[in-house]
Amino acid sequence: MNIWRRFFTRMNLSKDKGHYTALLTFVLILLLPLLIALSIGLGSVRIALHDIINAIIHPDQSDTVYQIIFYVRIPRTLAALLAGGALSVSGFILQSVLNNSLASPNTIGVNAGAGLFVILVSALFPSYLQFTSIAAFIGAMMAVFLVYSIAKLTGASRMAVILSGIAVSSFFGAITNTVLTIWPDTAISRTAFSIGGFSGVTMDNIGFSTWFILPSLIIVTILSYDLNLLTLGDDTAKSLGMNTSLFRFLFLTLAALLAGSAISFAGLLGFVGLIVPHASRFLVGSSKRWLVPFTALLGSMFTLFCDLLARVLFSPYEVPVGIIMSFIGGPLFIYLLFKGRQKRIYNSN
Repeated sequence: MNIWRRFFTRMNLSKDKGHYTALLTFVLILLLPLLIALSIGLGSVRIALHDIINAIIHPDQSDTVYQIIFYVRIPRTLAALLAGGALSVSGFILQSVLNNSLASPNTIGVNAGAGLFVILVSALFPSYLQFTSIAAFIGAMMAVFLVYSIAKLTGASRMAVILSGIAVSSFFGAITNTVLTIWPDTAISRTAFSIGGFSGVTMDNIGFSTWFILPSLIIVTILSYDLNLLTLGDDTAKSLGMNTSLFRFLFLTLAALLAGSAISFAGLLGFVGLIVPHASRFLVGSSKRWLVPFTALLGSMFTLFCDLLARVLFSPYEVPVGIIMSFIGGPLFIYLLFKGRQKRIYNSN
């Protein structure tokens, strides 16, 4: 890292001017197609690059390579990109709005709500398991609105939202455990869902969630200036004419839309929403204008990389991607904590 800093210094690039961030973003964009190609080509069955190109140019639905690429690899790659970007930006919003470095979709009950509704569908309507993605999305949104309603009644402050999220998560968790006690056969579904992964994801699952993820990312990017104001504190934001309660509710809703949509097809990949926002601040500073798109890009690449490792490390067997994320993200997060203590980037929100 010191070598890179010397290089950027000699090139007269600075984070204040945005040149450093622009160059780093450009490097990631260049690496993204390579990572996508590896994701499509590698797995339990390895597909050469020329076979991938041939299947795209000359599609033959009866061909095995075509079926693997278009029905397995491409949906899985898109799912990893969408889920990584959505969960990362959701975590970033929550850390900024709640002024809490450890905030993530878990904080506002998104994971608990999504998990509860998936278990309910699995236990009460086992013949309708195809609707678990929609159930996860509805559960996530319901949890957020419940959290904010409770917080609103107690002042809608940052601390009220956090405490309400803890209470709602605990309550939903108790209901989930009760359902699992009465219908223990649903534990298998819950185990796969709680770890998270992209095995078996289809374009239909992704298509439903894309309608929420992409517009939400665009809106957050447009409102990055307002997010900057909100992180300055309620008093400062109000003095500048901002309706803090309204914008806090708006950003919490966007965070729920992003996380709930991703959870609906990826499961509870909670770690990416915690680690990637910290990594983004460490790399490019605290400007929300740059951080929103950069966090989305970094989160997509991190998730896709972890999913690729999950498929190839023990091929032909597959490890749940959530486990790979924990193995990589845990030590990385500890490293960022030590570096952040020196740079104090975690107290800047």
